[in-house]
Amino acid sequence: MVKATVCGAAGGIGQPLSLLLKLNPLITELSLYDVVNAIGVATDLSHIATPAQVTGFLPPDNGAEKALQGSDIVVIPAGVPRKPGMTRDDLFKVNAGICATLAQAIANACPKAFILVISNPVNSTVPVFAETLKKAGVYDPKRLLGVSHLDIVRASTFVATVIGNAADAPKYTIPVVGGHSGATILPLLSQSQPKIPDAILNDKSKRDALVNRIQFGGDEVVKAKDGAGSATLSMAQAGAEFADFVLQAAFGGKKVRTVQAYIDLGADAGGEAVKKEIGADLAYFSVNIELGPNGVEKILPIGSIDAAEKELLQAAVQELGPSIEKGTSFQPAKL
Repeated sequence: MVKATVCGAAGGIGQPLSLLLKLNPLITELSLYDVVNAIGVATDLSHIATPAQVTGFLPPDNGAEKALQGSDIVVIPAGVPRKPGMTRDDLFKVNAGICATLAQAIANACPKAFILVISNPVNSTVPVFAETLKKAGVYDPKRLLGVSHLDIVRASTFVATVIGNAADAPKYTIPVVGGHSGATILPLLSQSQPKIPDAILNDKSKRDALVNRIQFGGDEVVKAKDGAGSATLSMAQAGAEFADFVLQAAFGGKKVRTVQAYIDLGADAGGEAVKKEIGADLAYFSVNIELGPNGVEKILPIGSIDAAEKELLQAAVQELGPSIEKGTSFQPAKL
């Protein structure tokens, strides 16, 4: 019996994400929470013939905690998109406030749940969750995971496309470390399996274009949607796939392959080795991890990287520091 909760279930990411989780055979109870329309989405999904029984909750009568009560895994795409005239700082303040509120509800209702954070900016919102959970006395860094998996999905897709056969995308495994926005996204093309041809890796213009597309793939979607939306469907798929990794490791009795997630480097002793690899004392980093019944079982090294990746690593570290600080120092408005 596994209960999953989606916070932000009626949004552009939340609806397709909830659908994909409804189809996951490991989930027997699916709880949906949002400030609007969550009950309608739950009713719609409840007609699908899978084991998961679906219920929806709205804010009245402590709806968030009712939705979260007894959850084993919580997936959080909640937040608002950036609107015209809104600065990135304005966006952060709004979404960070939402995240702090949800983190407190999780602390009250399901403190031992796995928490998968999709809400942007992940580089800052994961620290917001951590600080709120610390204040509540229930923080477990092994169970708090920032979902950077869309970067890995894009890397596989874009590499296969550049090589010349997009249909081969599922065959490629390219680790992506660092953070989950722009220059903080570091695709380790030199570690690709199968190997990327030298004709691409050693051609600076081709390689730079490939890295840039992986780092700023979200902009490509916004442009294609003519400003009317962002990467919702691909993010939902990546979020559901990553949730399945966690579910399989915790409840499915399967050891999954190494994945990457944006985590607290204090979750395992391997985090200190990663800090030495990156040459910075960052508290959070998207890194190779082994998932198990308790979440982050092991933090693995970044491994050998080439000169181009070392340069990108320094840029990622420089940008990550202030983003992490913004999250750790955030103070939610008092009601």
